[in-house]
Amino acid sequence: MPAIVRSEFALALNQVATERGIDPTVVIETIKAAILAAYRKDFPVTPEELELFTVELNPDNGEAKIFKEGKDITPPGFGRIAAQTAKQVILQRIREAEKQAILTDFSAKVGSIVSGMILRFDGSNIIVDIGRAHAVMPPTEQISKEHYRLNQRLSFYIEGIRETYKGNEIIVSRAHKGLVAGLFKREVPEVMQGAVAIKEIAREAGNRSKVAVDSSQPGVDPVGSCVGQKGVRVQAVINELGGNEKIDIIQWSLDPMQYIIAALAPAKDITVEYDDKIKTAVAWVPEDQLSLAIGRDGQNVRLAAKLTGIKIDLKSKTPPAASITPTATTDDTSTVSTPAQPAATNPPVATEAIPITEAEQAAAEAIKEAVAELTTTDKTEVVEPVTEIDKSSETVPEVTVTTPDSSENKDVAAKE
Repeated sequence: MPAIVRSEFALALNQVATERGIDPTVVIETIKAAILAAYRKDFPVTPEELELFTVELNPDNGEAKIFKEGKDITPPGFGRIAAQTAKQVILQRIREAEKQAILTDFSAKVGSIVSGMILRFDGSNIIVDIGRAHAVMPPTEQISKEHYRLNQRLSFYIEGIRETYKGNEIIVSRAHKGLVAGLFKREVPEVMQGAVAIKEIAREAGNRSKVAVDSSQPGVDPVGSCVGQKGVRVQAVINELGGNEKIDIIQWSLDPMQYIIAALAPAKDITVEYDDKIKTAVAWVPEDQLSLAIGRDGQNVRLAAKLTGIKIDLKSKTPPAASITPTATTDDTSTVSTPAQPAATNPPVATEAIPITEAEQAAAEAIKEAVAELTTTDKTEVVEPVTEIDKSSETVPEVTVTTPDSSENKDVAAKE
């Protein structure tokens, strides 16, 4: 088979179509429109007559001819003149066709994650290079705790394509919960193959996320598959999210009460009362687990409500009012409930006899004799002695008695 010699025009046509990612027929139609625009510049044509003109372009050698009602009216040397005149029009049309092709390509990728590099900052918006196109990340799609820098490579979630005053723009996000799902799909083979399904995600970007997973194959642990050995899989996802966001992976369940108990993790020993009519649940939590169930600023219970779609009221597990009894405090400062006891009237006081030595007994008798002698006087006021016995030295303390008719104190010392 003889070789086909292709002209420079055909080679250039295919090269442009390949580089820009557009169909060669689109390039040919663009060139035809540019040639007709160049002809109208040199030979004015009314809008009514414009429909009578047609352009034929040979895709092999690039020869162009203009026909009016089937008659060739191509001016001599028009090809080179038209190429120079129509250059800007061709470039503009090719750019538009390229942009439309890119938008069509990324329209099929909405809902997936893509790797990109931060290109520049446009006010509060961030321009991201995602390969063939530049995407925009508005402030609402940014993580508040993340600090972005130029040429930083990150994973982004393609949220959609929005029409703005600048035209259609590709919107990417770092705060969307779909980013968490896409990262788990990339890091966990079971999720990619469909053995493990991500049922629901509740996320507060930069702080915490809760992921409910379920298994469609018997023998596959959905939570263990997402966590990985020693947590390597979930840690890889956390690192992609900046390293500061916590992720709770829980078992999804058809039973709302079991689902709520799992969603309130890490709190334990929870009892749930669920009302299916009004989609409201009351969770009874032990006193020592209440702070875990609520979370910082109510974050844990708020994410659990988002995850389950049920309004959750937390209440502490306290004993009924009838069973409240006096409490006794033990040495370890914990409070223990004890049964109530009736009040005793004048309880007997048990005393223990203290042995008395001969010296102490002699000292006591001497004190008694001294007191008896002093009380014989009618106007004598006796102050009851206070006795302190030092057993180590076995000495008897001095006793001082003061009388009103005496000008000086009488000191009586009783010694052995």
